[in-house]
Amino acid sequence: MLLTTNHLPAQVKVDIEFTNLLNAPVKSARLSSLKGKLVILDFWATWCGSCIEAMPHLKALQAKYRNSLQVIAVGNETVERTMQFLQSRPSNLWFAVDSGRSISALFPHQMIPHDILIGKDGQPLAATSPENITDAVIDSLLAGAKVHLPEKKDNLLSYEDLIKQNFYAADTVMYRFKIQGEINGGPGLSHTWLDQPAFSGRRLTCINLPLTTLYMLAYGDFPFSRTIDQVKEGRNAPTYCVDLIVPRPDSLQTSLRRELAARFDLQAKVEPMTKEVQVLRIVDSAKFKSIPRNISGKRTYMVMHGAIDQQSMTMSDLAKCLESYGTGKLTVDKTGNREKLDIKISWQPENPQSLLNVLSSIGLGLTKEEQTVDMLIIYRR
Repeated sequence: MLLTTNHLPAQVKVDIEFTNLLNAPVKSARLSSLKGKLVILDFWATWCGSCIEAMPHLKALQAKYRNSLQVIAVGNETVERTMQFLQSRPSNLWFAVDSGRSISALFPHQMIPHDILIGKDGQPLAATSPENITDAVIDSLLAGAKVHLPEKKDNLLSYEDLIKQNFYAADTVMYRFKIQGEINGGPGLSHTWLDQPAFSGRRLTCINLPLTTLYMLAYGDFPFSRTIDQVKEGRNAPTYCVDLIVPRPDSLQTSLRRELAARFDLQAKVEPMTKEVQVLRIVDSAKFKSIPRNISGKRTYMVMHGAIDQQSMTMSDLAKCLESYGTGKLTVDKTGNREKLDIKISWQPENPQSLLNVLSSIGLGLTKEEQTVDMLIIYRR
């Protein structure tokens, strides 16, 4: 099986070896041992929301075609982390731990979930998204028919290289607004340049974001939990790439609002509403004092679903991170603390109690209350 960057010619075979299988009747297996069955390799991660969303569909396929299909979820996280996930979310899929990324290297991709459909003869048939592999597709393949699936073709450049390629700017530029359509196969992201002094606070670059997300950024970086989207274009909404440079940080959002208003018919407004929120408070002062206070003066920003590792962050920063990457619910800081702290925590997104336990270990707690919070409403003119 010879694989080039984005295509699947199947002229030369490689008998993939799965050396670290979990949730399977064997601890290791080769692809050749599954000959006669269809195989789906689902590249995923425990922190990937879209991957978790696709799991029920894959589980349903596995249950329906248990004698003629094997779904193998391939991830590069540790055995321990994968087992934690399975304990909270039991599954009928096999899970292959690919810590060295040797399996992933055979099927280059940037974004997950990324699914490889393999025929009964062990030859790859398609690189696609999991929702494209339907019951009808499986039935057709089992009947010996050919199928044509939408190709998932990732742009393998890093996001830094994508930005350089499409939005290079000298650090002397004082104002610029560029907007273009989707970069095919690129990720969806926004980059704030906070780690580069020349552009920090006065530049925003967005890759493949829908218009509603651009408005969320323009009106105060509202998270999804604080946004009421009355446009509801859904997943099929067109995406855009934007690069905005302004002279001063205090004009970044107002400039983005002005540029968007000049080109699109969406409008947005901020309204206070009474909502149930998660309130962050200090519940154990002694444990809270054990959090390292920042002495470097350096600000870092690593956050993902299941982990925060940031230097010089405030409790307000933590509440925002928890809202977007932890609780998924409105979260308000009521600690009264304004210190700059170095916080490194990790938890299991599939197990909400694990987050509460981690917060408790550093003297923090979350309680439900009703409070008035600002909500962003996006609507069409």
